[in-house]
Amino acid sequence: MRIVVAHNRYREAQPSGENTIVDSEIAQLTAAGVEVLPFIRSSDEIPSMSKAAKALLPISPIWAPRAQHDLSRLLTEHRPDVLHLHNPYPLLSPWVVRTAHRHGVPVVQTVHNYRQVCSSGIYFRDGVICQDCKGRALGVPAIKHRCYRDSAAQSALMATTLAVHRGTWRSVDRYVALTTAIADHLREYGIPDDRIVVKPNAVPDPGRPAPLGDGFLYMARLSPEKGVDLLLDAWRRHPVGTLGTLRMAGDGELRPLVEAAAAERPDVVYLNQLDRAGVRAAVEASAVVIAASMWHDVLPTVIIEALASGRPVLGTALGGIPYLVGADSPHEPAGTGPAETASAVAGRAGPAMPAGIGLGEAGWVVAPEPAALAAALPVARAGASGLALAARTRYERTFHPDVVTKQLIDIYGGMSRTPTRT
Repeated sequence: MRIVVAHNRYREAQPSGENTIVDSEIAQLTAAGVEVLPFIRSSDEIPSMSKAAKALLPISPIWAPRAQHDLSRLLTEHRPDVLHLHNPYPLLSPWVVRTAHRHGVPVVQTVHNYRQVCSSGIYFRDGVICQDCKGRALGVPAIKHRCYRDSAAQSALMATTLAVHRGTWRSVDRYVALTTAIADHLREYGIPDDRIVVKPNAVPDPGRPAPLGDGFLYMARLSPEKGVDLLLDAWRRHPVGTLGTLRMAGDGELRPLVEAAAAERPDVVYLNQLDRAGVRAAVEASAVVIAASMWHDVLPTVIIEALASGRPVLGTALGGIPYLVGADSPHEPAGTGPAETASAVAGRAGPAMPAGIGLGEAGWVVAPEPAALAAALPVARAGASGLALAARTRYERTFHPDVVTKQLIDIYGGMSRTPTRT
């Protein structure tokens, strides 16, 4: 099997989970015997481009002629079975879908954000969830609010790109939805069920989990949509020391708030940006990992890393978080056996929960509100040991590289070299 993996890498100065996932998938597919032909561009190439190439940049999200030429040559020479697209912006353009179809090569795309509809890709603006561009032929609100790179001109270009390529996106042969929430997003966009497969990302297996530590770990970009304010507000509603330690890791515009909280309270510790060894040590030192996102977060990798280490997760009930912790099926938590009821899971998770806290197989979800999160913190601390094994089990069954890579190969195997047309 021969697969072209197409991806425009985000700038290295801007840490990107998507870059990491693409690299990991290429390595996992190669290890499984798949021949991978990377078709990769990087936004870091832009400063060193020639003047002529830079002059074409404004149109590249709509149509990137050099990328189409290079891709056409690659497809002609190697005749791959499938093109797997991740991020096309700005140097590849969604036009690569049309180029692949012209060569009779079907296209799979993994959907990492909401950029079929939203110029910024995150459905979040000015501190709140925003879906003003949904259902519009042209995303005028995105232009008005400068949603793409805080530029009216670039926002107009991206909104135009999304309008031009509406038909392109609807011609993709198979969509990989990272969670059930992304699958719903695609259905709302008009993609039929038979073109959508839910397949999450994977993280490497860290091995047998260490015994639970104590307290909580928050590890994310320190920005408004990641819920820094929400978490600190909820934490301050409890007396110092009553919940153990809150460890916070990452960097971003709200770093001063985290540093101030750490200076104010001895039970808040700021760990700065962590390398891989630091991440593992921080996870092992904690009992519960927090995902306090204020937007419809697609797939926070930190949650999968937590489950891999046998740490349950307390998250907001937005985006892919309920799916990740197995809380998107309220009547029968994902992974429970036929003889195990929701009440049995609740029994393992500790004492009776206050209203408003959703229990999943491997954690809890709450509304993105300070009072709700504050109420859930002691519940999660008390119930962590009861869900630790379930967290690891969910990882092994759903997010382990062996499981996820097999899913991806099966998706490729189900494709035909006669592309779907709409």
